[in-house]
Amino acid sequence: MKKILIINGPNLNLLGTREPEIYGKLTLNDIETQLKNKAEQLRVEIECFQSNSEGEIVDKISSARNKFDAIIINPAAYTHTSVAIRDAISAVAIASIEVHISNVYSREEFRHKSFIAPVCIGQISGLGVNGYLLALEYFSNI
Repeated sequence: MKKILIINGPNLNLLGTREPEIYGKLTLNDIETQLKNKAEQLRVEIECFQSNSEGEIVDKISSARNKFDAIIINPAAYTHTSVAIRDAISAVAIASIEVHISNVYSREEFRHKSFIAPVCIGQISGLGVNGYLLALEYFSNI
């Protein structure tokens, strides 16, 4: 059975109350429940992880080698700043997709640059929770 690691970065623990006009009203728990239901349908195993700490995210990615077949990551604000997360994804050589709930390209210009996308096989931005579900479905089929 395929194992997929789902990582959510800083402030995503505040979903549901944090700027609902941008991020919607679903909580991170709501999103994880939808992902677990979809994973069950697709017959894949998932593990969800969230941290506000860059180091903890790097540690989680580093420990994923030989344990996971794929990574779905919403690095949140670290998208635009973290060479460490980028290097960790590159180092473990696990197929990864970067996901964003909002359309980062319709927001402030500083959000238009991703350090993470170049080491991922794809990026999904602006489709809300559906971005996670699409990434999960993609990995279940390869």
